[in-house]
Amino acid sequence: MNAGITIGRALQEGRLRLAACSETPGLDTQRLLASVTGRPRPWLLSHPEAALDGQQELSFRQGLERLLEGEALAYVLGEWPFYGRNFAISPQVLIPRPETELLVEAALDYLRVHPSRRLAADIGAGSGCIGVSLAAEVPDLTVVATEISPAAAKLASENARRHGVQGRLYLVVGDLLAPIAARFDLICANLPYIPSDRLATLDVARREPNLALDGGRRGVELMLRLISQLAVMLTPGGLVLFEIDPGLEVPLIQEVSRCLPGSQVEVRPDLAGHTRMLLIRSLD
Repeated sequence: MNAGITIGRALQEGRLRLAACSETPGLDTQRLLASVTGRPRPWLLSHPEAALDGQQELSFRQGLERLLEGEALAYVLGEWPFYGRNFAISPQVLIPRPETELLVEAALDYLRVHPSRRLAADIGAGSGCIGVSLAAEVPDLTVVATEISPAAAKLASENARRHGVQGRLYLVVGDLLAPIAARFDLICANLPYIPSDRLATLDVARREPNLALDGGRRGVELMLRLISQLAVMLTPGGLVLFEIDPGLEVPLIQEVSRCLPGSQVEVRPDLAGHTRMLLIRSLD
């Protein structure tokens, strides 16, 4: 690219080059340019004649090369949107997905109906997008977030500060609920749920951390362990929300029946109609 490349030229070149490795090359190019220039995407599209300065052009070219080498756009940008907020993202955590916003919505519905229930847990917090979003939406909510990866926990703490909830979100480095002695009104868990033998066949496993993807032999091992802890960690009438993969609900429901007999269990689909969330409501 020549010095003084225009936004229009950058948009065109990025779209053409990324077409070989992305299903949304135009949108990816716009997001990269928005990050490089600090301008919103509508501004870029309405000012194709504006020129990038030297540093902007260099950053654009470097980002484009990283994308062409297969790196995920969120990692190139260093942040990603989730539930109306931008979260710092690194290769140590999963990239937030739109379907996980459905879990946040279900949690908020419960909290609105139960204004006295204000202690929540975010298990396997990753970037902290679930716990931070809940704390930001519910000003009197306290969240305890656990994460086995110190690097991920550090990033979640950064996101708590970014969105002003660091005084109400407590990060604990540890395995599931093991480090905590408390009873929670709400427990949210987006734990790894891909069976180990499927990982090698998935593109996501080459781009995002396996620690956050590998759900063990059946894909439910971590969730089964967490369910076994719920009897002493969930308040009467409390709610547990799991994000799951289609087909995993049967062994999980069986374990709920064993560990929390009489509790109410519901399975909900995502926007594509696939089984995506398991809701467990304990007896009052």
